[in-house]
Amino acid sequence: MQSLWFVTSWGNQFMSNSFKLSACALAFVTVLPLGLSALSSSAPSTPPLIEPPSSITLTGVVRDFRERSKQGGHPDFERQPEHGFGHYCNNVQPTLGANNKPVFKGGGFKVRSGYEWRNSAGKNICWRLYDPARGDLIGKKDGSYTDNGGLTTAANFDKWFQDDLATNVSAALTMTLNRQANGTYVFDSATDPACVALGGFFPIESQLFGNPGGTPDRNFHFTYELATEFTYKSDGAQVFTFRGDDDVFVYINGQLVIDLGGVHGAIEQVVELNRLNLTDGETYDLKFFFAERHRTQSNFKITTNLQLQTVELPTVSCAFD
Repeated sequence: MQSLWFVTSWGNQFMSNSFKLSACALAFVTVLPLGLSALSSSAPSTPPLIEPPSSITLTGVVRDFRERSKQGGHPDFERQPEHGFGHYCNNVQPTLGANNKPVFKGGGFKVRSGYEWRNSAGKNICWRLYDPARGDLIGKKDGSYTDNGGLTTAANFDKWFQDDLATNVSAALTMTLNRQANGTYVFDSATDPACVALGGFFPIESQLFGNPGGTPDRNFHFTYELATEFTYKSDGAQVFTFRGDDDVFVYINGQLVIDLGGVHGAIEQVVELNRLNLTDGETYDLKFFFAERHRTQSNFKITTNLQLQTVELPTVSCAFD
């Protein structure tokens, strides 16, 4: 596994196997050479064998926030939802806004603990993708009430994934997913050495606004977004899985396919792409939005067999060497 560095504009350095603050990222594909017979004019033409990359490197935007009790703090960070901590759904619109970011809608619901929507294999799925014809198991709401899951207003939510000099500071964050023996690509804060050393997913530890104090004194309050694309293969049993906390919203082809809103412990959802009415061989976007809003845990795991690529390098508020 290769070692990568993240470097801040103040010159601090921290070694990580799988993520770094940086200005750019490269992904490599190894092409095996053709056999000699393929070079012979008398032999039939054989396309080159393409070895799947050993890793996928993606670059997104991390934004650091101050918790709401601090001067200049954001009111959604370190806020307990009205009906308590837990998994909340349906507080963002099912499609992205005009700026390709999630849009606050509110009026959502809390999922009853232990009663997630599940596929026939028992894996958690987004409530929007529930299909009884596939053998899915229906989940349950915690009650008849509505709850925004600790989100205050649409204007405040808009700042989660947009630069706002009054409330956040942003930087490019590169993440590497390593190929496993089963062909999936994984980044897991539970096994990444840098994350293990810090006790969780803290990619901007002591960076940007810095650690806020408290116990534990980690940089808990940040968001992270990725804009990627992939080629859909109808026979590939393609999946994307996230496990972590707190809020995570994933959109494929502009549609919400993972909805892990709220302030909660680590929760997992999987999206099976053959549910989405995609066209074989076409390229689609996958946009990923993550928020870490509360002590005392920060968990982050992506597992996928998609060969994701960063659509474009982000523009951020902090310049890096």
